[in-house]
Amino acid sequence: MKNIVLLFLSILIFASKSYTQILPGAKETGISNSDVALSNDVFALYNNPAGLAQLKQRSIGVYYSPSPFGLKELTNGYFAYTEPFKFGALSVGGMTYGFKLYRESRFVLGFSYKYLKNFYFGLTLNYQTVSILNYGSSNTIFFSIGALAYISKKVRWGFSLQNLNRASYENTEDQIPVIIRTGFSYDLINNLSVNLSVEKDIKYNPNFHFGIDYKIIKYISLRTGFSNEPSRYSAGIGIHYSTFNLGYSIFTHQDLGLTHQFGVIINLGEK
Repeated sequence: MKNIVLLFLSILIFASKSYTQILPGAKETGISNSDVALSNDVFALYNNPAGLAQLKQRSIGVYYSPSPFGLKELTNGYFAYTEPFKFGALSVGGMTYGFKLYRESRFVLGFSYKYLKNFYFGLTLNYQTVSILNYGSSNTIFFSIGALAYISKKVRWGFSLQNLNRASYENTEDQIPVIIRTGFSYDLINNLSVNLSVEKDIKYNPNFHFGIDYKIIKYISLRTGFSNEPSRYSAGIGIHYSTFNLGYSIFTHQDLGLTHQFGVIINLGEK
């Protein structure tokens, strides 16, 4: 059993830099997570909590990635719910990642604040646990912050910092990465946004992200993007009907191959 655990932990460590730091949302994955300055749906809770203050309707979202890169051991799922208020929004969410031998879980509370009409700020409290079969479990709390500003009607700037307090499990350092993201989003034409961001894990080289989200007709959006650390390409489609937004996306990894993600967001109406 010990050898099996070590084998799968090796797989998880190998995949961690390329996968476990990938943030949820079919749209977000489709544009290669270049959305730090876009952040305009319920999954902004994980990507840039400041963006939640843009939402005008109650929203609930579910995101699921079965057998990433053909490995059921990397299966993960997320949910998020946002309640808008005049000052901004309150949100709650959760995540599960892994399998019987190794499991990570997270519970998230988010707060976002709208200042005037062009500035948004966000904060999340994250309670994260990890359990390894026959080795026990541990937990920690970390905070993340975000900011978003409309430079003009078409140009937005975003910033987020994950794990502000540099939390870790017990006495071991750096299991939860400290990641800084910043970037811009530009509405090139109506219903087409171009997104560019830079991500810096304090232990690794910067990662550049680029993505395009184009709503070609009322009911359908097409997405694509790429990033360089590691090199990956992504694409996706969104279907919008009534209060439902269905999303599917794929991305490739230079070593691990192709993987698929699914998501649904339901807008429950204005408060």
